[in-house]
Amino acid sequence: MSRNDAAPGTVTAPPGRIRRMLSHLYVQCLIAVLLGAAVGGLWPSFGADLKPLGDGFIALVKMFIAPIIFCTVVHGIASMGNARAVGRVSLKALVYFEVLTTVAMVIGLAVVNVVKPGSGLHIDLSTLSTKGLPPEATTAHEGFAAFLLATIPATLVSALTGNEILPVLLVSVLFGFGLHASGEAGLGIARGVEKFSTILFTLIRWIMRLAPIGAFGSMAFTIGNYGLGTLRHLALLVGSFWLTALFFVLVVLGTVMRLNGLRLLPFLRYIKEELLIVLGTSSTEPVLPRMMAKLQHAGASKPVVGITLPAGYSFNLDGTAIYLTMGSVFLAQALGIHLSLTQQLAMLAVMLLTSKGAAGVTGSGFIALAATLSAVPHVPVAALALIFGVDRFMSEARALTSLVGNGVATLAVARWEGELDEDRAKAVLRGAIPYTPAPAPSAVPAEPDPKETPAPTHDPVPAAR
Repeated sequence: MSRNDAAPGTVTAPPGRIRRMLSHLYVQCLIAVLLGAAVGGLWPSFGADLKPLGDGFIALVKMFIAPIIFCTVVHGIASMGNARAVGRVSLKALVYFEVLTTVAMVIGLAVVNVVKPGSGLHIDLSTLSTKGLPPEATTAHEGFAAFLLATIPATLVSALTGNEILPVLLVSVLFGFGLHASGEAGLGIARGVEKFSTILFTLIRWIMRLAPIGAFGSMAFTIGNYGLGTLRHLALLVGSFWLTALFFVLVVLGTVMRLNGLRLLPFLRYIKEELLIVLGTSSTEPVLPRMMAKLQHAGASKPVVGITLPAGYSFNLDGTAIYLTMGSVFLAQALGIHLSLTQQLAMLAVMLLTSKGAAGVTGSGFIALAATLSAVPHVPVAALALIFGVDRFMSEARALTSLVGNGVATLAVARWEGELDEDRAKAVLRGAIPYTPAPAPSAVPAEPDPKETPAPTHDPVPAAR
């Protein structure tokens, strides 16, 4: 029976508009986050037991992160006109990362010294213990030489099976340059890498359908395990950190977008699905493939996206940078330890190192803070016990800030390199060219002639359109 033939008084199906709205991933994730918070608040024990839902979703995505970075970086370098272009893009990206990271740390340092959220606590250090802290937070952290050596994997394959991004980048860059220098001999492998990345993006597109489940489980665990009341104890620290992160995004990153002829708020609307996934999971890794596809759809060339965005996951953690300065000075204030301006600047210099290489996963900022405290003599590592309970409430802000920062960085570097279609970017951000993931192709297309392949500036990842 058709809808028009329904018997009088029969309740018809919901309007198509509601069904279309519920089909959007960002709406599903928003509903999942709200339901997770409600479940965690009403049934704390049950909510805490839902943690495996979030962990499982992140684990599913993480197993594809290394191969996706490898394929994207290798193909990006191999398809560039010359090696100098790769070096130029990398240098511009690293300079940008260092400048913005330093700005984020200085802003955090200024806010925590003005607000003084830890003043008046007068915590006795003898009452604190490292018991209950993650093992990674209490292990010794070695110097700069060890940090550099850790970026070199034991084997070529082990880089793709580990948990660190920097070794993957190193292997990818070397392999990409090798293909680029091989000329005709490397063309077949480069095309094979591109086709393999198409398969990976198809699998990621399937897995992302589970994002609402992961967001629901993670939010239920957070509220159920730590409780809404936990926020009251350190509300000033948590609140000031969120406001500082918001200020950095709106003012600093907004200014960067303006200087590049774009606007921030349309960009935030464009990546709203990714923001909600990060809000639910407190991790930027699940949205890396989608961000790469969306930035290419917005007019940034595939090589620039493939180099800049993955590198930003290790070198441009703006949210973590703010957290490090605010967290360390807060602990000093809580213990009654006076830090001079010179000591704070020395800590900032150490943080420029410890903030690098931290994967965009839940808790990485806390481990980076532990690395900072173990490298400087001013604040004992045991003080971390003071903020361990509420760290989870700040991890969302860290991840959201870093995600937006990396997206803005990629667009900025692409424009400076002349690899951004500005007219397309403006049209995409205002919604004139919507991003709609397409179904995977039913058959492997014929092998194209690389000389006839359209410029990547105007074409997103094939399987993620």
